[in-house]
Amino acid sequence: MRTIRPSVARIALIGSILIVLAACGSAGSAQILSTVGDSVGNGDSAQGAYNGEQPAGQPAASAAPAQPASGEGGGDGVGDGVGALVDDAKIIRTGTIDLEVTDVPTALMTARDGIRAMGGYVGASQTANVDDRPTASITYRIPAARWEDALDLLRRLNGLTSKVVTEQTQAVEVTGQVVDIQARIRNLRASEAALQQIATGTTKISDVLEVQQQLTNVRGQIEQLSAALADLQDRTGFATLTATFSVPVVAVEVARKGWEPSVVVDEATASLVNVLQALTTAGIWFAIVWLPILLVIGIVTLVVLAVARRLGLGRRPVPPAAPAAPVAPAG
Repeated sequence: MRTIRPSVARIALIGSILIVLAACGSAGSAQILSTVGDSVGNGDSAQGAYNGEQPAGQPAASAAPAQPASGEGGGDGVGDGVGALVDDAKIIRTGTIDLEVTDVPTALMTARDGIRAMGGYVGASQTANVDDRPTASITYRIPAARWEDALDLLRRLNGLTSKVVTEQTQAVEVTGQVVDIQARIRNLRASEAALQQIATGTTKISDVLEVQQQLTNVRGQIEQLSAALADLQDRTGFATLTATFSVPVVAVEVARKGWEPSVVVDEATASLVNVLQALTTAGIWFAIVWLPILLVIGIVTLVVLAVARRLGLGRRPVPPAAPAAPVAPAG
């Protein structure tokens, strides 16, 4: 019977770890489980656990994993943000609004002061001045509870808003994602606690290194999920609203910009210059290229005509003179 105990102890220890790791929903649970099974098969502490012997400094293998910190998974929903119960919808709100205001600098200051009074802040800004028309694009981060108040503020701006050109808002609920990430973090922390217990009672160097590798992997996943959870909590806690400020365009300015005397004079001058350049170009081509060709052709023609005249070519034959009539005798 003494020889059977180690195998039974190994099975009991692996079974207790299986119970802990079965709840893990992370992608690395299966890999952690296989590594744990291998490391347990190489240790002698299993026999001591079966016999009721507890190695110094090592907690019982069948002990329950460490409980979450205070507030994690509590009924009051207050905690460290990882295990807290979600008792309300988590919604990411974003939007854009295009405003025409009477005075852009004054409108920017009014909007900034109003958003700050609500607990928000300016996330990004961009200003420009095109054709003496100032424009600005400001991104505000607003507490989710004050979303509608911020929209009402920008729609009026103490009478500075003359027109709301466009307005667009979006709301995406991410409650399921938050709950899922929190559950995965809890499961990974339970796996981390189990691995730490195994590492405490492992004496073989290869087993220690393998458990440490699994611990590093689990901690990396916890950090990634914690960062994703923090990002979701930030985006649900503070909505993002991008507002564009500009002054209205006056119809007279549009008509004036459609016709400007200086522009017409420039265009007419450019056309005249183009015509003169074309005539000058034609004269240069005629004087350099066509005039010599015409002179050569004229000289050759004159020479040919002179030779032809000398040879009598081209002359009509002169008809012979008619015989004179006989003179009649007198009387």
